Amino acid sequence: MGIHFNVDEILQIAERIERNGEKFYNRAAVNAPDEATKNMLLDLAAMESVHETTFREMREGLSEQDRKSTVFDPDNESALYLQALADGKIFNTNADPAERLTGSETIQDILETAIGLEKESVVFYAAMRDVVPVRLGRDKVDAIIKEELGHVASLSGQLASLKR
Repeated sequence: MGIHFNVDEILQIAERIERNGEKFYNRAAVNAPDEATKNMLLDLAAMESVHETTFREMREGLSEQDRKSTVFDPDNESALYLQALADGKIFNTNADPAERLTGSETIQDILETAIGLEKESVVFYAAMRDVVPVRLGRDKVDAIIKEELGHVASLSGQLASLKR
């Protein structure tokens, strides 16, 4: 028997990933070499906050059927597992910030890292999409993927503008 998570659980992870991304950009802004770079990083953090709000609103609009767990989980282990996955794989804010952001990175380095992390989130959501049955809101997971692909495009555009 395969394990299926409902869309409510996926959206909770999406919210967590976006919070982690916001923390990443805010920490990067602390070490920004100039005011323009700092403002750009803070804008990226704000975008993450907007995505979190989007996902929270999606979750608030779910039906009771969507919220029902699809596995027997009396100790809430699946939610804890998914939370740990989000914390450990995407925008890992549990790692020592000095290891990830030393302050010597260029804005190009930061954008390249951010693009990589955003791509990882797309891969995460694509994998999770496959465990959410259509009847439990797979289309909502597709919407998450679309949001994240938009973020990759935005970051890539900013990176391209630096290289001109």
